[in-house]
Amino acid sequence: MRTQGFQSAPLTPRQHPWVATSKKLISRNEWEKRLNDVNIRKEDTNRLVMNFLVTEGYVEAAEKFRMESGTDPDIDLATILDRMAVKKAVQSGNVEEAIEKVNDLNPEILDTNPQLSFHLQQQRLIELIRNGKIEEALEFAQEELAPRGEENQAFLEDLEKTVALLAFEDVSKCPVGDLLDVSQRLKTASEVNAAILTSQSHEKDPKLPSVLKMLIWAQNQLDEKAFYPRITNLSTASLENPAV
Repeated sequence: MRTQGFQSAPLTPRQHPWVATSKKLISRNEWEKRLNDVNIRKEDTNRLVMNFLVTEGYVEAAEKFRMESGTDPDIDLATILDRMAVKKAVQSGNVEEAIEKVNDLNPEILDTNPQLSFHLQQQRLIELIRNGKIEEALEFAQEELAPRGEENQAFLEDLEKTVALLAFEDVSKCPVGDLLDVSQRLKTASEVNAAILTSQSHEKDPKLPSVLKMLIWAQNQLDEKAFYPRITNLSTASLENPAV
């Protein structure tokens, strides 16, 4: 006789003892003991935190952490203020101001990075279009960006996409309307931030997110071999008992 409307949940290896499994079960006590046996120096974790604060531009937090932990940053904290001023200018749409500040910091940043230079000028064009300065936008595109596009195919394609915004009265219907989103400003600001950090011989990306990605990858690999207490909430790093 067939039974409709009911489907039983699959049994786990523990509920189905005759089903063999090659996975090892590691208890919470054993796992915590293994973790405690790993020697991680406080100085290393402090440097990891300082690296994140400096790279992301949290000046006040970095200074406070320096005083509390005795961890010195690898760059002058005063330079972070200048870098954040550039980033804020781009995020606010004040691209000309941002370019001036970058050149004040180090004129070689833009001189040696044609892609960044173009993207900043492209962002200037986007801001002109956003503000309805159509004639000025067309003139700027022709005089400043078109010559760069003639020398670089990628630049030309980006220019054509940006100018396409002018063909739509309702930019929400434009295939490249996302260029006017705040996310485009953030993307350009992030590129400038990375270039400034590189010019200061500092990593352009913080190390902490990479460490967390490595943790997730390691857990995914271990999931195939064992049942063990996992970290499911990275913000609290609390362990959850193995689900078997």
